[in-house]
Amino acid sequence: MVNPKRQAIDVLIVDDHPILLQGLRQTFSEDHRFRVVAVASDGERLLQALDRLRADVIVMGWIMPYLDGAGVLRALRGRANPPKVVVYSGADDPDVPRQAMALGGAGFCSKRVPPQELLETVAAVAGGRMVFPFVDVRSLIGSPLGALTGRELEVLAALSTGGTVTQMARGLNISPNTLKFHIKNLYGKLRVSNRAQAVATYLTKRYDVDDYPKR
Repeated sequence: MVNPKRQAIDVLIVDDHPILLQGLRQTFSEDHRFRVVAVASDGERLLQALDRLRADVIVMGWIMPYLDGAGVLRALRGRANPPKVVVYSGADDPDVPRQAMALGGAGFCSKRVPPQELLETVAAVAGGRMVFPFVDVRSLIGSPLGALTGRELEVLAALSTGGTVTQMARGLNISPNTLKFHIKNLYGKLRVSNRAQAVATYLTKRYDVDDYPKR
């Protein structure tokens, strides 16, 4: 949460393209609402920076070396009072904003929009809002994924990676028993009896549901 006594929003910027990283740093530095506390070139360096300093908002890419945007969002769950995260990505996958939202991100902004829109997104997120692209709720009608909670959607996405129960539980920062509980529930909601059927449903229908956490 932004400290009301502070005049600036502390921003940590992460991107693996040096020129873009430099441009973002300059863009934020020229706006009196923000203060750039650090920049990093990948997700691992981002987490290392957070060990030494605080930030109100992280602006980061989605596709990054060593640790990508999804990995960063999962890692931040294990930290007390983590910064809010705005994913700033040029990824063509329309599912990225939904994944970011389901994993706890606070905003998404495309690299195709003017820089001013990114600044306004970060300011809105720092003020407590969630900012994501519009999702037509009519697409939820009839989708079996629409009945799942945000956590169940994360578990379903994890099932599609092929990891073991232990690996998935570690990645989701929950216990194996809790993971098995969620798996049993989502099997029931999807009316499937095994992992293969659940993953097939996810891969077929994932673009039809808004992954906003419902818990």
